[in-house]
Amino acid sequence: MLTLSGGWLQSTALGWLVLELTDSPFWLGLVSASGSLPILLFSLFAGVVADHHDKRKILLLAQGVACIQAILLATLTYFGRISLFSILTLALVLGIASSFEVPTRQSFFSELVGPGDLPNAIALNSMAFNGTRMVAPAIAGSLIGSVGIAVCFFANAISYLAAFAGLLAIRRNPPHPEPATRSTLGEIREGLQWIRHDIVTRTSVLYIALASILVFPFTVLLPVFARDLLHIGAGGLGWLYAATGVGALLGGLAMTTAANRFPRGRILVFSGSGFSIFVALFALSTPVWMALLFLSAAGFCMILSTASANSLVQERVPDQLRGRVMAVYVVMFLGMTPVGSVIAGTAAGIFSPRISLAVTAMLMLTLMLTVIRRSEALRGAA
Repeated sequence: MLTLSGGWLQSTALGWLVLELTDSPFWLGLVSASGSLPILLFSLFAGVVADHHDKRKILLLAQGVACIQAILLATLTYFGRISLFSILTLALVLGIASSFEVPTRQSFFSELVGPGDLPNAIALNSMAFNGTRMVAPAIAGSLIGSVGIAVCFFANAISYLAAFAGLLAIRRNPPHPEPATRSTLGEIREGLQWIRHDIVTRTSVLYIALASILVFPFTVLLPVFARDLLHIGAGGLGWLYAATGVGALLGGLAMTTAANRFPRGRILVFSGSGFSIFVALFALSTPVWMALLFLSAAGFCMILSTASANSLVQERVPDQLRGRVMAVYVVMFLGMTPVGSVIAGTAAGIFSPRISLAVTAMLMLTLMLTVIRRSEALRGAA
C-alpha cells in the first residue's frame, strides 16, 4: 500500500507536469502511451520468464529499476532539467519494469494463498490499489500546490523501500519452477492456444481489451477536466482521482461478498455495462459534485468488472501456464492502454474532451453487450 501510494503520487504529478510543459491533451495521452507500450511489447516474454523462474527475484529486480527511474525523474524535475524527451524516456523505463512486474505479481497470488482464497486475494489487491488511489492523488494535489511537483517524485522513490521490505519478508517453501521444454515462441503460443480454446477466458480477456482501449483512458483526461472544464486546479485533480478511488474501494469490498453469492460472469456483465454508462455521464457532467458522484460510481463498477474478469481467468488456468496466460491478460489490460491513450488524447484535441469520452464509452457499451449476448457460457460462469 505504501508503494502504491507513491505510484499514485507520481502519476498524478506527472500528468500535471506534462500539462504545464505542453498545454496539450495529445501529449498527456502520448506520455501515458509511452509508459504502457513496453507492456504490450514485452509482457508475453515476461510471462514465460515468470513460469520458469523465482517470481520473488523477478519482482525485486523490477521494483529496483522502477525505484531508479523515480529517483532520476525527481532529480531532473527538482533541478529544472526536466524535458518532454526525458519524461518520455523515463516513462518507457518504468513501462519495461512494469512489463515484468505486473504479470509476475498476478501469477504470484496463487502461489501465496492457494486456489481457495484466490478470488478474495484478487479483490484485496484491487482494494489496496484503489484505496491508495482514494488518498494519494489528493495528497499529490496538495503537494503540487504547496511544495512543488518534484516532492511527489521523491516520495515515490522512497516508497519502494516498502516493496523491498515486503517481498523480503515473505516466508514460503523454496519454489521449483519447471524448466522450459520448447522455444520462447512455442511457450507463448501454448498460452495463447489455451486462451483460444477456453470460451470464458477468451471472452473475459476480450472485455478487458475493449475496456482498455475505449474506457480506461478516461483517467488520462482527468487533468484536462480539472483545469479546463471543471476549473478546480491541481487540488481538484486530486479529488477527481480520489472519487474514483472511493468507488473502487467500495467495489473491492463488494467483490469479497458478491463473488460467493452471484456468478462472477453475471457480475462482469452488469458491472462492465455500468462502468461505461457512468464514465459517459461523468464526461457530460458540469457541476463538480455530479462529476465526483459519477466518477465514484464508475470506480465501483470498474473494480467489480476487472476483479471478476481476473478471478475468472485465474481460477481456470493450469498452474504451469499461469504466468503466460496472465501475461496475455496484462497485455490486454495495460498493453492496450497506449492505443486507448493516444485515441483519447487525439480525440480530445480534435473534438471536445466531453464528447470524445462520452462517445467512446457508449461505443464500449455497445460492443460489450454484443459480445456478451453471444456468450451464454460467460453469463453463467461461477
